[in-house]
Amino acid sequence: MTEPFRPAGEGLRTRLFQIIFESDTPLAKGFDIALIVTILASVLVVMLDSVDHLSAVHGEWFYWLEWGFTIAFTIELLVRIYILDKPLRYLRSFYGMIDLVAILPTWLMLILPGTQTLVIVRLLRVLRIFRVLRLMQFVGEGRLLVEALKNSVRQIFLFLFTVFLLVTLFAALVYMIEPAEAGFTSIPMAIYWAIVTLTTVGYGDIVPITPLGQAISTLVMLIGYSIIAVPTGVFSAEVIRSIRADRYSDQACPGCGHDRHEKRALYCLKCGTWLDEETQDPNRPQEDGKR
Repeated sequence: MTEPFRPAGEGLRTRLFQIIFESDTPLAKGFDIALIVTILASVLVVMLDSVDHLSAVHGEWFYWLEWGFTIAFTIELLVRIYILDKPLRYLRSFYGMIDLVAILPTWLMLILPGTQTLVIVRLLRVLRIFRVLRLMQFVGEGRLLVEALKNSVRQIFLFLFTVFLLVTLFAALVYMIEPAEAGFTSIPMAIYWAIVTLTTVGYGDIVPITPLGQAISTLVMLIGYSIIAVPTGVFSAEVIRSIRADRYSDQACPGCGHDRHEKRALYCLKCGTWLDEETQDPNRPQEDGKR
């Protein structure tokens, strides 16, 4: 079975495919490493260009360097499209969209000045390092975390909704107690104060000045410390449940009925019975007349 985008036949396209899309040869690994270094260099140029005194002195260099990186990445993307049998399918994939988005800000700068800062999304292309360093197994672990997050969305949403109700109630109460001179000029401003206080950030731009308002602030902070662990606990429970579901099967032991075994287990953890009823236990003495 051929790979989804792999070009058929031999020739230049096949050799380019092996270099750009694969990482099994020294030349392909060298290309990937050079690409990652170039991506990091282009992001560094954008970051340095945002510093005023560096931009004032080296702004022209930064400008031309950014255009050089953009042209290089554009040529690379065009080569990727050229060597693929199904380029549109690649452009709709995760890496394809990242490759396209990485070059658009600089070209859009010709029409909309200021969009070049969005070039920072180019940093996402460094995710290719997982393929270079043979770390793709960690992608599976990331999918496990995403699945756990999806499974805990309802609980987290209920928690956030409850927090929003508490924040609104405390905000309305403090707005009623505190004078406008303290900064509580409206209920939305009071909600901002309640969120800052509940999360224990404490900017200090809006502070209650009455004893009752200060007492409510203390209560809100204590509640913040109490509930901040709730979403963490919910998410952790889902992660553990996902790990167990991925590691263990619900196959029941024919000997003792125990139904929690590792997926690759051959014998029961409790009684040692052979788990696969359809095949003969290789360690069990065979009956007469059977081989």
